[in-house]
Amino acid sequence: MTAYLTRRLSRVALVGGAAVAAMMLSACGNGLASGGGEQSSDKGPIVLGMLTPLSGSSSAIGPYMKNGAQLAVDEINGKGGVDGRKLELKVEDEACDAKSATAGANKLVTAGVKISVGGYCSGATLPTLPIFEKADVPMLIPAANSNELVKQHKKNVFLINGTGAQQSDAAFTFMKKVGATKVALMDDNTSYSKDIADTTAKLLTGSPALAGRESVTAGESDYSANVTAILKGQPDFIYWTGYYQEGGLIIRQLRQAGYTGKVMVADGSVDQKLVDIAGSEAAEGVFATMTQTPETIQGADKWIADYKSKFGAAPGPYSTQAYDAVRVAAEAVKQAGSTDGSAVIKALEGIDGFQLFSGPLKFTPDHTLSSGGFQILTVEKGKIVLKDTLQ
Repeated sequence: MTAYLTRRLSRVALVGGAAVAAMMLSACGNGLASGGGEQSSDKGPIVLGMLTPLSGSSSAIGPYMKNGAQLAVDEINGKGGVDGRKLELKVEDEACDAKSATAGANKLVTAGVKISVGGYCSGATLPTLPIFEKADVPMLIPAANSNELVKQHKKNVFLINGTGAQQSDAAFTFMKKVGATKVALMDDNTSYSKDIADTTAKLLTGSPALAGRESVTAGESDYSANVTAILKGQPDFIYWTGYYQEGGLIIRQLRQAGYTGKVMVADGSVDQKLVDIAGSEAAEGVFATMTQTPETIQGADKWIADYKSKFGAAPGPYSTQAYDAVRVAAEAVKQAGSTDGSAVIKALEGIDGFQLFSGPLKFTPDHTLSSGGFQILTVEKGKIVLKDTLQ
């Protein structure tokens, strides 16, 4: 839109029509006035869109993200909004399914969203990238973090979560720290899960070494054949990189098969349902690579209390990331003085030091976090708690 305005304004300048220029800016709707504020006939709310799993095997995460984002919207609106305009959140179900996510993205574009603040499953988020790109909608992705998202090199895509590569680095660091010698990797063959397994496998070239790999089919109830296959390599450490539904079953079946070594899961499995599915005894001592959760953030007590007061339940994984995605979106619109996609993208690229739960924000040239912020959690007495900050 910025280039478009420049061409139109140049033509107006040639005829010296200041009044005409004002009319053209108004007609464009999202144009920038010379003073930096948004000169628009649309004085209504700034609509943010969120895709998150509200159905399917990862549906436990959706409400956390939706509520975290809504909490930020309400706080910002309570302080007058952004440049006098209120924020409005529209949510669609991605169901961790590419077809559902594509339909949801199209609905959000039709609804006139200015910025996307959703995206949980990478495999569902990937096909939405060109939809939002074509509509000139910047994306602040709070959860999905496959390296494939970065490799698309979409100018409108920014990750609020650490990347798959950063997660693999954290996993490898912890494997060495606890003295693992033979590591087996298990994934569900989705973009997110396979990406982390592939990246981790490249690190396992010495000690610890790669003891085997196994890909499972998501949605099944019996993974005993996969468990038998992975145990043939006699691993002392197994890293599951998929989601909690399958992860819980695999952990239970590993223990039933007599495996007593260490098990670790990736961030897609970090939810209390992992423990519920595996059983507290089988899940006890399981590790996880994860960015911050509300319980592991120092000084988050008031935020947690506010969340509980508003929604009547405790916040869970990715609630803080979704909260921060909305805050970053609002900050970018404020700095841009516009909801124009190109202007917001430029503002996002220029943000330096804006405080998130994960620390001061400054995006890399690839639009990822400068530091992934991954830490190690563990299951202790049936609850997922912080184990090691890796600092």
